[in-house]
Amino acid sequence: MKKSSLIGHTVELYQEILSSTKPPDHLSDLFFRARKYLGSKDRRFIAESVYGMLRKKRLLEWLIGNVPEEQRALYTCVAYLLVQNAETTENLIHDANIEESVVYSMSGKIGSHEFETAVNGSIGLKHSFPDWMVTEWEKEMAHDELEKLLTALNTQAPITIRVNTLKISVEECQRELKRENIETERTLLSPTGLHFQKRTNVFQLQSFQKGYFEVQDEGSQLLSLLVDPKPGSRVVDACAGAGGKSLAMGAGMRNTGEIFALDLHSRRLDDLRKRIKRSGIDMIRIRPIREGQGFPDLEQSADHVLVDAPCSGTGTIRRNPGMKWSVSPSMIDAMHAKQLSIVMFNARYVKPGGRLVYATCSLMRHENEDVVESFLASRHDFERVSPSPILERNNLANVTDNEYFKLYPHRHNTDGFFASIMKRKTD
Repeated sequence: MKKSSLIGHTVELYQEILSSTKPPDHLSDLFFRARKYLGSKDRRFIAESVYGMLRKKRLLEWLIGNVPEEQRALYTCVAYLLVQNAETTENLIHDANIEESVVYSMSGKIGSHEFETAVNGSIGLKHSFPDWMVTEWEKEMAHDELEKLLTALNTQAPITIRVNTLKISVEECQRELKRENIETERTLLSPTGLHFQKRTNVFQLQSFQKGYFEVQDEGSQLLSLLVDPKPGSRVVDACAGAGGKSLAMGAGMRNTGEIFALDLHSRRLDDLRKRIKRSGIDMIRIRPIREGQGFPDLEQSADHVLVDAPCSGTGTIRRNPGMKWSVSPSMIDAMHAKQLSIVMFNARYVKPGGRLVYATCSLMRHENEDVVESFLASRHDFERVSPSPILERNNLANVTDNEYFKLYPHRHNTDGFFASIMKRKTD
């Protein structure tokens, strides 16, 4: 396909993503399904360019300056290709059909004294993050570490799977994947995880269809370990979604006991039903819920309750770089109130002596520690317990500060996760 057409497709998809609240990977999938004439190289160029534009959006828009609104997406694409050294100025003038003076102006800025001064004076501009977000993280870590975090969040996440050890061992799964020409390597932290060395369509693999594995970030796998349910336990997964953690816990429990998977969204639970069938796990009980609806038969009965609460998702920016521009301080405040309400509501299911795990995939303190502290201030029948014993037992002592469980992309090569364990007192 001609470069001018590739740029046109790139701009079209970029605009669709910016104007939608749906995840970029979902929109990209729909975009390419509707354009089957695009070859694999064409799709790769478009996808990589769009994600690169989302990751570098703030810096690219600084480069393009004041241009008409209807042309901003096109100029952003051109600026991205210049920054990546993917195209010469002359080729872009010809292929993108834009004003020569604007292209030369952008090209001249890159590497100039003006450019260096601007990016060195603003870590947010340098890494293309909103200033308010950078300010929040500056409260939590030193400048050098913050640079590493922002760099990691701008890096593509690996494809990571959790091996379904009810059906196959990790080593056997690696061999099965190799027969399908898929090379993998063991994850450093999760005992049941594998990283794919190259990107591929996972869901078409025979080993996936046989239920040998599920796609799951390594951090999410570790969160399931942190809940620490034993075979025969009763577990409530209060915000189960599509059930990745329920499935992981079910495998860890050797398919004995009960897991109640609750969620408001029936479509996600429909996905879980398919995953349950493929996995061979039959002790997960699906219960759709309505807002504010509880289950009296579960009250004070669960050994473990996991509240993986809805959140800003800032820990998953590697996968959804457009999220940088949709999250706001007011959203964080609204999330805090919602999260506190959810954890307060679902605490009813924890039996005396049982454990409540509150978790998010957010890197924002107001969604994490602040929610836990507010909960404990009002629920004196719960106390926070250290995650260290569980993590040490799984050779994971380096992912806790003895108070909370925290994962960071730059430290652990996982999505960002937070969790706190709280125990219901027995007196």
